[in-house]
Amino acid sequence: MKKTEQIIPAKQSVYLEGPKPRINELGFAWDVFWQFIKGFRTMHFLGPCITVFGSARFGEDHEYYKAAMEFGKRIAESGFTTMTGGGPGIMEAANRGAFENGGASVGCNIKLPFEQHPNPYMHKWITFDYFFVRKVMLVKYSYAFIIMPGGFGTMDEFFETVTLAQTKVIYDFPIVLYGRAYYQPLMDAIDAMAEAGTIAPLDKKLLFLTDDMDEAMHHIATYVRKNFRIKPRRKLWWLLEKR
Repeated sequence: MKKTEQIIPAKQSVYLEGPKPRINELGFAWDVFWQFIKGFRTMHFLGPCITVFGSARFGEDHEYYKAAMEFGKRIAESGFTTMTGGGPGIMEAANRGAFENGGASVGCNIKLPFEQHPNPYMHKWITFDYFFVRKVMLVKYSYAFIIMPGGFGTMDEFFETVTLAQTKVIYDFPIVLYGRAYYQPLMDAIDAMAEAGTIAPLDKKLLFLTDDMDEAMHHIATYVRKNFRIKPRRKLWWLLEKR
């Protein structure tokens, strides 16, 4: 039987292929730990952030690219850092909107065989090997989340974020879905979940669906003012943190 060619080539060392020798498992655990430490050290002083999720496949002429740029600009004007997955498309647009308007712009990139490369509109970024490490960083330092239209990766990030909010792991963090025409079928599916009893009807209130950027930013600002107080983080010389 002829072996089928993988559409997306895997890394040589695949971490979800079953048990390996213990020394290999220890090496994998250390690799994950070290990526977390590098992420914490890189991101610790860059917030507070608003994370923008969205497709890597939209070009700069697309309406959603232009909308993401405007979001980056408005996030900068509100005094927050714009955080994205660090790649092209929506991610680039949001970073660019902040970068070109005097705001802080950061990214958490991921190594992929196609599509993903760091965009040029970031002041600081870090590249991860593992999606789960990257997703922790994208959530950990953010006070709000803007979900632009996107594919499987964006849906993965969206559903993980809303699950964390649903289970009170993160509490009262605004989750904005931008693009009514794109996301209405998803909202219909969420209504069907509520009708079937697989989620609570109140869970839908975790989401704010809009086509209006003013509404989106007002929703975020209201939650942030009500629930959070920003404290400056002091750099510690004995941790080799540069002043």
